[in-house]
Amino acid sequence: MTTPLTLTPGHRPDGTAVLKAVGEIDMSNTDTLAAALDTTADPLVVDLTDVEYLDSAGLSVLLARAERIELVATSLLAPVLTISGLTDLTTVHVLD
Repeated sequence: MTTPLTLTPGHRPDGTAVLKAVGEIDMSNTDTLAAALDTTADPLVVDLTDVEYLDSAGLSVLLARAERIELVATSLLAPVLTISGLTDLTTVHVLD
């Protein structure tokens, strides 16, 4: 069964591309996430503030693109992003 994930592209007022993710990111939908990340312009802000779950498959997709993305996440995901090493490879903004 596919885990629900909604991906919505947009732009910040300064023109920076944003990809808003809502739901759960796991191995059932990482192909969709990868395709969305790969078809969005650089630089890219990935908004994970409404992501409830992020597994290792999702982390792999983000790690592979760390040089061109910036992450926005909640304190719920912050430990996962830190332990995975993403905070060492890209900018991560943690919102409470």
